[in-house]
Amino acid sequence: MKILLLGKGGQVGWELQRSLAPLGELIALDADSKILCGDFTDLAGLAETVRSIAPDIIVNAAAHTAVDKAESEAELAHAINAAAPGVLAQEAKRIDAWLIHYSTDYVFDGSGEQAWREQDATAPLNVYGATKLAGERLIQASGCKHLIFRTSWVYGARGGNFAKTMLRLAQERDSMKVIADQFGAPTGADLLADVTAHAIRTAVARPEVSGLYHLVAGGVTSWHEYASMVIAYARDHGVDIKVAQHAIHAVPTSAFPTPAKRPHNSRLNTDKLKRTFDLVLPDWQTGVTRMLAEILEK
Repeated sequence: MKILLLGKGGQVGWELQRSLAPLGELIALDADSKILCGDFTDLAGLAETVRSIAPDIIVNAAAHTAVDKAESEAELAHAINAAAPGVLAQEAKRIDAWLIHYSTDYVFDGSGEQAWREQDATAPLNVYGATKLAGERLIQASGCKHLIFRTSWVYGARGGNFAKTMLRLAQERDSMKVIADQFGAPTGADLLADVTAHAIRTAVARPEVSGLYHLVAGGVTSWHEYASMVIAYARDHGVDIKVAQHAIHAVPTSAFPTPAKRPHNSRLNTDKLKRTFDLVLPDWQTGVTRMLAEILEK
């Protein structure tokens, strides 16, 4: 089996290089790859890359994920999040390849308290969500075999993430303010990569599983609860934390105005994924604890 991975340098792409390697021949590209085109602003180049490699599986881990910048870079965000995945889908259909793609809870309006299901009505609040939804629809319209995984609150031990930012601030400040009215499940890039590899093996044997799935870690938390857990863990493991636990203050989203509006409810219902692929998704604390153990050892 030949696998083409695009976006190899991101948090998810980095983990996918590990999880996909045992499945077959892996060709991993990024936007700055020299011999083959992995640049999502070069649609013709992307199409030529797929044609020259003729993979059995295309895994797209590339995206414009700068949510606030997307508000002023709508054209670029659309090119990367919608037009390029649409081209990949067309090429996948032409060669009868699978396309694996990642989307986001931002396709919803973030209302209510129930976990969103795949069939719920979409209504993105910002440019990022709108372009990711457009990408989903282009893939679905192409008729190619596909797995679209909507996820949220993604982090990795490699590169920057929310936990690392909170740890830095906790070592510098006497008090902190963290948003407490947005809810979701921190989801590790390693979990996404491992589930992807498992799902690909299933999909190759059972093409009828083609479709859209929600994929996040188990449980639910707020950014404030997440930060509090991270800081308490670091304190318990010998990190010199300046902020007192009671001085991590819970505040509303309105305390931190941003160009892009954020959803309050990022909960995703994963029943369809677990049932289809016979999986158990660990609680979010499991992955975060593992990530913290890794970064605090450095």
